[in-house]
Parts: sequence; structure tokens; C-alpha cells
Amino acid sequence: MTPAQRRAWIISRLDPIDAYDPAGAAAQSDFDLNPGLLPDHVHATRPAAVLVGLVEREEGLTVLLTRRSDTLRSHTGQIAFPGGRCDAGETPWETALREAQEEVGLDPALVSVVGMLNGYQTVTGFHVRPVVGFIDPAAVFTASPDEVADVFETPFDFLMDPDNHQRQHRDVPGGERRHFYAMPWNDRFIWGATAGMLRGFYERLHGPDQD
Repeated sequence: MTPAQRRAWIISRLDPIDAYDPAGAAAQSDFDLNPGLLPDHVHATRPAAVLVGLVEREEGLTVLLTRRSDTLRSHTGQIAFPGGRCDAGETPWETALREAQEEVGLDPALVSVVGMLNGYQTVTGFHVRPVVGFIDPAAVFTASPDEVADVFETPFDFLMDPDNHQRQHRDVPGGERRHFYAMPWNDRFIWGATAGMLRGFYERLHGPDQD
């Protein structure tokens, strides 16, 4: 498959931007592997968005990821897509591009937004819309030290290989056991909501029962 063919194939499986429904419910969540942790009373979730940035390198397609700063108050040091909560009146793609510019210095003009994945509800109360965009390989990334400790790229083929989608668990305060997807790559531990959204990306491309 040529890079152009792969790009077209990926785009064909995404939700088109012009079909975006801000009232749509999250189709996937942290609770998919943890139905017992779903609260009895579901509170309104806060809108957020992330950029699933795909870079067409000569050596192959990669996914842009960050390691959150060790000084942040939440999710310290975790692997994440560039992104954050939506400002009032923003679309998910506007949020994703703004946050990517703030966090890693990505020029929005170098991103071609091509669609979205399923909304993802986090256990922390966010409804995240993953926005997929192809990033010009000429883009230069500069981490914002207040938010991002490191910027790196992971091979798309590695992340889309179900053999690399581990199901792990941790015991959380209160004695419950939380299950989550994890995709360890080199010295990076990609897990939680980020891994869950990547798993959702894989299912968009190949179907949920292909592993």
C-alpha cells in the first residue's frame, strides 16, 4: 500500500468533520474494561479534544505523542496526545490544533485535519474527541516546559498491531481493580485513555473482533 493509498484508507474509516454532532454521546470509555466502576449517577462530562497526529516519514507513518510534565497536578508523567479541555464555542478540531500549538509548538497550518474517532469518556469526567490529522514532516516540535516533558513519535504499525495491545490492571484506592489497555514501546509506557483511544483507532480500521 502506498502512502497515498494508506492515507485514503484511513480517511475513509473516520467520522467526517462536517458530520460532527456536539450532542453525540461517547461511544468508548475507561469503563469498557471496568463496568463495575461505572458510577450509579452519571454526571455531565466536560468536553475535551486531542490531536491524533500522523506524520508521513520516509521510514513509515508515525503517531505524535507527548510525555506530560512532572510538575503538572494531574496525570503527571503520563503519555498523552496533545490536547485538553475545549474552550466555550470551540469545535474539537479547533481545540486539538490550539492545544497542539501550545503544548508542542505545532503550526496549525502544517496539519491537515481529516476526521474524528469515537468520543471517549474518561474516568476523570471528560468526553474526549480524538481528532485525526496528517502532519507535514517538515513540522518542528518544541515542548512547552510547563506542560510537556518530552515530544516523540511512535510507529503507527506498532500501535495498530493487536499483538501489542496488552490488557493490564492496577488496584486503585478503595480496593477496586482497574483494567486498562497498555502498549509499552521501548522505554515508553502508553496506557489508560491514550491507549484506549489508540485501540479505538485500531477497531475503526480493522473491526473490533480482528484480534
